[in-house]
Amino acid sequence: MTDSFGGASFLFSLRGSVVRFIGKARTVVKCLCGLLGLTLLGCTFAENKMVAGNIAAINHVEGTAINWFSVNGYRAHGGGGSSCCIILPVKWRPGMKVDVEWEVDPDRFAKIKRKTIGFGFDEEAWASHKAKFQQYRVTVDVPEWPERKLCSLNVHFLTCKRVEVTTSCSIYGQPDYPVKEPRHAKEPAVCPK
Repeated sequence: MTDSFGGASFLFSLRGSVVRFIGKARTVVKCLCGLLGLTLLGCTFAENKMVAGNIAAINHVEGTAINWFSVNGYRAHGGGGSSCCIILPVKWRPGMKVDVEWEVDPDRFAKIKRKTIGFGFDEEAWASHKAKFQQYRVTVDVPEWPERKLCSLNVHFLTCKRVEVTTSCSIYGQPDYPVKEPRHAKEPAVCPK
């Protein structure tokens, strides 16, 4: 069978094959670029991977109480227990800081008049005591932690409104625990600047 174009159909057929091949090649290249992009994106996510951990307060100041505190907006109760949760990166980053806010009752053992009827404190007496609460805010450095060794974030409230944080997996008081300040420390008459 001959065609009236004298071999032109072969060229059209060849051209069609080339066009299909180029179309498939483009699809393959797009897929490879997409996979490469996802791979690189995965690397970015690995660097930015976050994890939840407990947050705990350790008050070192004698006669005071930490009513509440927050780290980067994650609020927890005071009293030395731990609360869930704070979100931290899996991998420590240079220059990492946290913003700590807290409220102190400067006289945790104050004798507050009770209601004569019912339960609780006398409203006036409680208002007078509550007016003495003090709120503070400070930004502190987060010390580097070893890879795969991120534990709870322990917030140490020290004298002179100082704060230290650690993610150490050790327990306060152990020789390898990074914060060495004693508990039940008295506030000095004058704090260093």
